[in-house]
Amino acid sequence: MNDNNLVSWHQLILEEMQQHEDSFDNVEFTTLTDAELNEKFYDGYGGIEGKAFTLWTKNRVYFPVCYDGAEWAKSCPRNPCNEKMEHQGGG
Repeated sequence: MNDNNLVSWHQLILEEMQQHEDSFDNVEFTTLTDAELNEKFYDGYGGIEGKAFTLWTKNRVYFPVCYDGAEWAKSCPRNPCNEKMEHQGGG
């Protein structure tokens, strides 16, 4: 496995943030240290390698999701609203 196959929670959370017009400037609290946020891991199938976390911004809550060992970040609204959440993970 080479470094091109590795990601960090920072990268995966940023991808999710961009879908919701959010940014790291809006982070109010996270359970990840800076080192854990930037730690590289394999996000593909086979086993969970990324640290568990919760990250709150002004409007959203971010968390890890997995299916068959593949990992990515998802989010939900922080406050009540009309946004419907799809099923998360595998099924």
